[in-house]
Order: sequence, then C-alpha cells, then structure tokens
Amino acid sequence: MSHTDPVSETLDCIGLYCPEPLFQTRTGMDAIEVGGVLEVFADDPAAEEDLTRFAKRAGHEVVSVEDLGDHKRFLIRKGE
Repeated sequence: MSHTDPVSETLDCIGLYCPEPLFQTRTGMDAIEVGGVLEVFADDPAAEEDLTRFAKRAGHEVVSVEDLGDHKRFLIRKGE
C-alpha cells in the first residue's frame, strides 16, 4: 500500500489530548471494513506510541506515520 492509496475514513484529532485520539481511533476502526485504511491527524505527543500500540494489540497494521511538523499523519489498515 502506498501513501497515495485512498483512505476509508479520516479523523482530525488535532488539539485533542490523551486519551481522546485513542478513543476516536478505536471508534473509527470499528466503523470501517477489514482492509480499509483510517487516516488520523494528531498533535498529541503521546499519539504515536498510543496509536501504534493500539493497532498492534488489535491486529491492525500501521501503514505509515508521517511527521508534518506541528502534527503527525497516521495511516492504519484494519485487520481481521
């Protein structure tokens, strides 16, 4: 999967802090089909660790984490 493949859903969690980005990401993953990709924008310093840990535990794949300066962009593919 490339960074240009379409996403199933986008979440804007900028300005939200732990645990809200994690809660919204979990809800977003529940709303998409297996194999779909959730795009998450977050500026919480804990977001990268929280979201990657959540994805691994839940059987999802973190496709990419991009540092965009003042926030990060996460692409997470839903597992089975």
